[in-house]
Amino acid sequence: MKFEKDFFLGAATAAHQVEGNNIYSDYWVQENLEHSMFDEPSGLAVDHYNRYEEDIRLLSEAGLNAYRFSIEWARIQPEEAKWDETEVEHYKDVIQCCLKYGVEPVITLMHFTSPKWLIRKGGWENPEVVEDFAAYCGRIVSELGDGFHYVCTINEANMRLQLAGLMKSMMARMMAKKNDEKSKDDAKVQVGINMDQNRMMQSAMETAQAFGFQDPRKVATFVSQCSDEGDRIVMRAHMAAVKAIRAARPDLKVGITLSLHDLQKYSDATGQKTTEDSKAQEEIERIWDEEILHYLPALENDDFLGVQCYTRKCINDQGQEQLPEGVKTTQMGYENYPESIGHVVRKVAESFKGELIVTENGIATSDDEERIEYIKTATESIKSCIDDGLPVKGYFYWSLLDNFEWQKGFKMTFGLIGVDRSNMERHPKGSLNYLGSLR
Repeated sequence: MKFEKDFFLGAATAAHQVEGNNIYSDYWVQENLEHSMFDEPSGLAVDHYNRYEEDIRLLSEAGLNAYRFSIEWARIQPEEAKWDETEVEHYKDVIQCCLKYGVEPVITLMHFTSPKWLIRKGGWENPEVVEDFAAYCGRIVSELGDGFHYVCTINEANMRLQLAGLMKSMMARMMAKKNDEKSKDDAKVQVGINMDQNRMMQSAMETAQAFGFQDPRKVATFVSQCSDEGDRIVMRAHMAAVKAIRAARPDLKVGITLSLHDLQKYSDATGQKTTEDSKAQEEIERIWDEEILHYLPALENDDFLGVQCYTRKCINDQGQEQLPEGVKTTQMGYENYPESIGHVVRKVAESFKGELIVTENGIATSDDEERIEYIKTATESIKSCIDDGLPVKGYFYWSLLDNFEWQKGFKMTFGLIGVDRSNMERHPKGSLNYLGSLR
């Protein structure tokens, strides 16, 4: 199986997870609290800030032709009234490095982390974020120069709403004194978080104080639960950013990325016959509306949608999520189910009519042969979508490098390239060459 030469076949990273020393961001603050929810701080991460050329060269030499990476807003604008031209030049150099090695740069302007000054203003629950974000987006794309064509405004714009749902579910079980499912909570969203109830309260109070609040509920980072109004604010920020980007660079294609799941009835997933799955279907429809459908009016003028999916959710006849017995799970705790990405792309294409790009899909595993099998099945499912006429422009594996998986620290190994953090030496895996061989 081979993809066409103009198909974007690449890998992705996020600035905070790989660059290191992102000292002006909200995450840096949270990682370094005495009672942090993070297993370890990011620190130097994998020093991609200084070693990006080596990493892009390895990507290119393996046969990949595209690299999705993010601009760190907190580096560009470390203070509300400051704009760091030196950091702008750094990202211009990254773009030029991609071009040097024949790699298409696909840029994300906000991948979870925000400047700490933004959070002190009320963050992603404060309507002022709309103007702040749009101003940043318009200015940065105008200063980055030529050489890139695709821009994602916000990574996984629905993550805050997913976390709100997870917290609501967890609190309901706590009230009912049903804590037997606690260990499974971490695996219910496609991001590295910890749901240890014993750490949450103390960490929440310290976080609030660090950002200048008495009430922890006032801390509105992007990876925190949101209100309904906060969810609408995110979409208004996206639409304002699209407008600002097009005013500055009308040549660019602009979109957003969403965290999506392959939603299946438990009975269908397991082959167990049942006539009592109406609650399952209702819950599937509710989740799909929450994950994507209610956003579509805000996305109708976008050029593309970034589809991000790692696994499926199986809903039983009680309308509850249930992992089928005996399935393989990843380091993240969710099911190893690579078929999910093709299913989700087909489902998204029913509603969104622009270009589709798989901006993230991958597996956290220490077994690279398992990673290769995951990639093989996932990419075959995408090729099938293309063969059926769906407008899929690219596939980006997550992640190029083993990196900092947010609150989980460095234990989760998603990467096509391993990193020895004692000396930052890179160790390309067989999966990197396998993915590159598909074009």
